[in-house]
Formats: sequence, C-alpha cells, structure tokens
Amino acid sequence: MVAPISSRIALASMALGLCLTPVLAFAQEKQPGKSFVENFASLDKKRWYVSDGWSNGAHQNCTWSKGQVGLKDNTLTLGFAPQKTKDRDYVCGEIQTNERFSYGTYEARIKAAAGSGFNTSFFAYIGPQQKQPWDEIDFEFLGKDPSRVQLNTYVNGKGGHEKLVAVPEGADRKYNDYAFVWEKDRLRYYVNGQLVHTVTDPAAIPTHPQKIFLSLWASDKMKSWLGAFSMPSTPVSAEFGRVAFTALGEACQFPESVACSLD
Repeated sequence: MVAPISSRIALASMALGLCLTPVLAFAQEKQPGKSFVENFASLDKKRWYVSDGWSNGAHQNCTWSKGQVGLKDNTLTLGFAPQKTKDRDYVCGEIQTNERFSYGTYEARIKAAAGSGFNTSFFAYIGPQQKQPWDEIDFEFLGKDPSRVQLNTYVNGKGGHEKLVAVPEGADRKYNDYAFVWEKDRLRYYVNGQLVHTVTDPAAIPTHPQKIFLSLWASDKMKSWLGAFSMPSTPVSAEFGRVAFTALGEACQFPESVACSLD
C-alpha cells in the first residue's frame, strides 16, 4: 500500500534530514561519476562516505554509526543494534558515495532485513545540502512485508509515485538483484533481471545527478507505513553483495548486469 499523507510528511522529513549531514560528507562534484563495480573486498574512502554520529530526523529511532558498517567475505553488512546515544536508543548503518552519478544503470545485490518498523534502502538522492533540488530514486524494503519492495521517485521534492512490486521468495530470504535504468525520458525498474515497472511521466523522472545510498534504519513513529517497531531478539542486518553503476552508452561490466541486455 502507498504510505498515507502523514507518512509522506514524515518521509519528507527523512529526506530533508539528509541535509543535516556534515558538509564534508557532500563534496561538490563538477562532473558526474564514472562507471564502477563495487564488490566490497574493501571500503574505498575515495568512493564511499560512512555516515556516523547523526540521524535523518525525529522519525528515525537510530543514530548512524560506523560501528554498524562491516565487511566480510566480499559482503557489506549494515547493522541495527541497541545502543544509547544522546537522543536515540539504537544505532544503524549507512554508506553513501562521495560522487554523484547521472543517467545510467544502477544495480545492487541485496538481502534485506526483516522486521516490523525496519527499512532497508538502495536509492539515489541529491538535495539542498548540495545546493540542488531534492531529486530521488528509491528501492525501499519494508521489513514488515519482505515479499515486496517499494519503488518511488521525488522530483524537486515532490513524491507520491510509490509502487509495490513482488520479490520472488522474499527480499529477506536470499540475495536478489535490483536495478533501475535512469534515462532522460524514461525510468525502468528491474528485479532479478525482470522489468517490473516503467516510468515515462516527465514529472516523475529526476534530472539532477545524485549520490548512491545504502542504508538500514527503523522508526517507532511511522507505524502506518513501516508498521509498529519491535526490536527482534536476534541481531538485525542487511547485506549487500555488489553495487554497480554503468553510464548510458557504455559496455556492461559483469555478465548478470541489466546493462548487458538494454534496448
């Protein structure tokens, strides 16, 4: 279901909360970033910024912590755990690119977290902190229902383009491949190589280069959208096996890439 108005307001607070990030987290890029494949053998600080010591607004019940960002066996793990900070009872993990990227194919291999109140995200974003309009392209995994993933875009701060699509066997049970192909006049979403949604309305297609974000967070305030928060008895984490960007017109970079079969 699409988040109600109250949740949309909270979502706006979430994305605008990104603007509270320390300025050093958002270096101003003169040119869009180049194609890359990240297999997480290490976390290159030239490519990735680890969010640490802040949160995305009052709706989020955790503080970003570098301690919740880990690497093992070519896998990025973003965790969520009880830990008291100055104004939150939990800590959670996020990374973001230092560069911005424009039209092309964005891909991630993800095993999302399950649990009511949780949100695993793979998205592109730019906004006022970078002196740009708020543009965003989303894959959001709502832990209350891992059988589906929510797609959405924001253009100049206006969203309301949500769509829920099925994830075969569940987003939390195994790794699945997610991709969106962003072009000037079209945006296409893929799950495991299958086209699941196409956007052609110009009012719903962002135009500004964006940074790539991977995150896991939770809320005890956004019950109508995420469900009532409940901390599970076992550790909570989201896993990312690969992230890639392929600029439009460039050759695909790995055999499973959606970019290998684009028209």
